Amino acid sequence: MTPRRVLTLTGEVAVVLVVVALAAGQVLGYPVLLGYVETGSMEPTLEPGDGFVSVPAPLAGDVEAGDVVVFRAEELQGGGLTTHRVVGETDRGFVTRGDANPFTDQDGDEPPVKRAQIVAHALQVNGEVVAIPNLGTAVTGLQDAIGDTQRRAAALTGSRSLLGTQGLTYLLFALSALLYVVDLLIDDGRARDRSRSRSRDSGVSPGLVVAALAAVLVVSATAAMVVPAGTEQFGVVSAEFESENPTVIQQGESSTFEYRVANGGLVPVVSYLEPASEGVAVQPTRLRVGSRGTATADLTLTAPEDTGYYRRYVTEHRYLAVLPVSLLDALYDVHPWLPIVAVDSLLASVVAVLGLVLLRGRRVRVRSRESRHGRSTWARVRRRLR
Repeated sequence: MTPRRVLTLTGEVAVVLVVVALAAGQVLGYPVLLGYVETGSMEPTLEPGDGFVSVPAPLAGDVEAGDVVVFRAEELQGGGLTTHRVVGETDRGFVTRGDANPFTDQDGDEPPVKRAQIVAHALQVNGEVVAIPNLGTAVTGLQDAIGDTQRRAAALTGSRSLLGTQGLTYLLFALSALLYVVDLLIDDGRARDRSRSRSRDSGVSPGLVVAALAAVLVVSATAAMVVPAGTEQFGVVSAEFESENPTVIQQGESSTFEYRVANGGLVPVVSYLEPASEGVAVQPTRLRVGSRGTATADLTLTAPEDTGYYRRYVTEHRYLAVLPVSLLDALYDVHPWLPIVAVDSLLASVVAVLGLVLLRGRRVRVRSRESRHGRSTWARVRRRLR
């Protein structure tokens, strides 16, 4: 492989990683692979516009004092994702503070941060955040450029499918295909004097075709498992009186109601439900939901003895039912992300085997009928007319 080809492939991979990370962040609602800060609340650790390597919370492990985390705030700046440092822990949750702020977030209106609210950690080495200067500025500029390109393409074609994450996927593969075509054209221009036997080796590599198909399937499957899942919040009012509202509960008592899990896809799914805070119980903890079907579990919320408003969380993990349930159970017990890896690996392997068997190692080429028959299309049309 020539140095120029290596450089081209490196560029394609870099574009794919950045755009996929941005697309995944938009779909999931939190930073994936890369994150950045927009304000100066984390100075001098992170200046406005600085980036950091984002580690998803399920992979980062336990939360400890000193960790810089991304969490879903309820009151800070009107709610939304906030990147601050954990400075303590109480019975009600974690205490957070921006490095540049003199007071903690909980000294204001922000309640203690529950573990279920934390979506990612900033990568730290020897206690120091790995900062990427001006990454946020570059990412914001790239997002604006991509959004502008999507809007222009949608206006030009009259199709709204080019907007949003779906359109971003289309643009990603179009860009990758364009880079590959340009590379092939350059190779073709340098190899016009090669023999006919050597030209048979030209064309798109079957491995590249299979990899592209597998990537599309894996991305779609991962989105089908990750996007509908997540953590759901319930606001519980511990009251001195009884109420017909299932979330207004007499102090010290419990309320049970149905928790619905819907599957809008054609492939059955296996859903795992687990309490993500105190005062929550779910039965059963595993549901199998058929194609375009629904299933229910009994969700029990318990109100504390003290009156007031409390937050309760339930986390759902969802997987395509393409593996035996016993195997999904075993993988889930080790780590909730392992079933996703196993399902994606299975689907990618099936596509790879089928693709390589059907293509039989042959390159995918577009042959002109003129070169095959020695005459142009216009000549064949005139011959048929005669």
